[in-house]
Amino acid sequence: MEHLVYLDHQAKEFEKLKNKTKSKIIRGAAGRKLPYGRVFEDEVLYFVENDGSLQIKAKAIVKSVFNSEPLTPEASKSIVLKEQPYLNLSDQQVKRWAGKKRLCIVEIKSFEELNKPLIYSRQKNMDDWITVEHIEDVLEDKTYTSIRIK
Repeated sequence: MEHLVYLDHQAKEFEKLKNKTKSKIIRGAAGRKLPYGRVFEDEVLYFVENDGSLQIKAKAIVKSVFNSEPLTPEASKSIVLKEQPYLNLSDQQVKRWAGKKRLCIVEIKSFEELNKPLIYSRQKNMDDWITVEHIEDVLEDKTYTSIRIK
């Protein structure tokens, strides 16, 4: 599987991944919401910022995944704060994710900017993490061919 991951433009997540001050991505919810249990080592992540541009600017490989058991708000906050050196979250993001019942933390490797951004064909799906068989399934230009990065 391949994944389209929205990055928080205001929190400069793309820049943090690019300059390697961020190596993990977090998602959380009250239940088992994507990507919880649906992302695995060596899968490809494609990154789009939530700035309305619909441009997929980079990709990376999943190095490791942590899916929590159901957490108390205190345990959730503790995990977020422990992982903060790798997540590099803004204060607003810490407030958003700390306290969630289930957390999914994805560590990446081989972050690579694309030579030419891909244009995402936005569907009615409003999620910030979309899992697809092939990234071409969600592109405006269906002629793109994925190139695996090692």
